[in-house]
Amino acid sequence: MSNLADRTAHYFETLARLTRDADVSDHAGHRKTLSDGFDDFLTRGRAAHDAGKKMIFIGNGASASMASHYALDFVKNGGIRSLAITDHAMLTALTNDIGGDAIFAEQVGFYAQPGDILVAISSSGSSPNVLKAVERARDMGCSIVTFSGFAPDNPLRSSGDLNFHVAGDEYGLVETAHAALIHAIIDLSLGWGTAEDRNPGALKRRWAADAAE
Repeated sequence: MSNLADRTAHYFETLARLTRDADVSDHAGHRKTLSDGFDDFLTRGRAAHDAGKKMIFIGNGASASMASHYALDFVKNGGIRSLAITDHAMLTALTNDIGGDAIFAEQVGFYAQPGDILVAISSSGSSPNVLKAVERARDMGCSIVTFSGFAPDNPLRSSGDLNFHVAGDEYGLVETAHAALIHAIIDLSLGWGTAEDRNPGALKRRWAADAAE
């Protein structure tokens, strides 16, 4: 398949399939449908928020960008208390002082409380600093949600109370699928596809329609 048009179509078909077919499981390995996984995520997040707790997002590289992005979106649009422990000054200071493998676990110790939710994003599911943070959060009484890819037996996938796995082996596809999955959780929770859609774009369209009447 050398034709660019064909490869482009195949790329997006592959991305759609990987996202749509993402596997969801609990800590015991029992499977869930994607919609049930989304509902579980939101139920956990809202329960934590109502109890005065929060979601803590972590990830490296592109996954760090997602952590910051979606912590913001869950606070601003989803109404669920969230933070990302991806501050550059903190990460570089901790890397310099204690080494890269502990940069997230140390911050979990700083910020986490029993009942918080750690949301760990890792394409490979084998990043040592993410796995150490999961161990620290578990020891502190937090629950764990994971987003991983690559090997189906990666260590992160089996460490969460709720686990989303994308069965791809290329970073771009897995990262984009993770972003789509997390955005879908937020957008669907706000009523996407219904007359009561509270997503910012839908609200602007309704305001514009009302103003035109």
